[in-house]
Amino acid sequence: MPIEDRDDAHLITHALAKDTLSRLRDVETEQVAFRKGLVKLGRICGYEIIDGAMDTEYVTIQTPLEETTGERVKGLDDVVIINVLRAATPFVEGLLKAFPRAKQGVISAGRNEEAGMDEEGQFPITIDYVKLPEISETDTVIVADPMLATGSTMCTVLEHVLEEAPDYENLFVLSAVSAPDGLLRVGEQFPEADLLTVAIDDYLNEEGFIVPGLGDAGDRAFRTK
Repeated sequence: MPIEDRDDAHLITHALAKDTLSRLRDVETEQVAFRKGLVKLGRICGYEIIDGAMDTEYVTIQTPLEETTGERVKGLDDVVIINVLRAATPFVEGLLKAFPRAKQGVISAGRNEEAGMDEEGQFPITIDYVKLPEISETDTVIVADPMLATGSTMCTVLEHVLEEAPDYENLFVLSAVSAPDGLLRVGEQFPEADLLTVAIDDYLNEEGFIVPGLGDAGDRAFRTK
């Protein structure tokens, strides 16, 4: 199955998703290829969400030859994608290829690296900018961030998202790579969210980075280091 249930998350197991992630992990993958890889992975994940989580309906279609019955995906116009700046920008670009009519929101959130992790394994988070569209309870909401490490950033982001509508029918947290600690933290604080990831990695190091991970996705995508 392309999406497998795990204890703390749903794992996207599509062969192309795994292949693309493997290329992203490679230290030899340079900036342009890395950014394009994130776009590709976002598109694949979007298609998997459509296939695994969205309903279809039968419709009557008039072909050039005769009337027939077809099947269409319901709710494609009722999707909201939240971009957690900055690393998620190419990832969201790929999602928009699967959901071209989605409404978009932006939250600029970053952890204070200098402060370091506290005893509970969390970072202080700074929110610099929030711009969300109108969101209804029936929308499918996808909060995208390639890296789910400690979960500190995602928990802070979800607090803002849930202020818009506290009872979403479909709320997804989508990441490329996740750490067990982060999945556990987000799952405990926001049980209403379905956690989707392409890989659950081994652990967090002392600096709060996912191991084996893929490095700093934002720096690699935008060549800022």
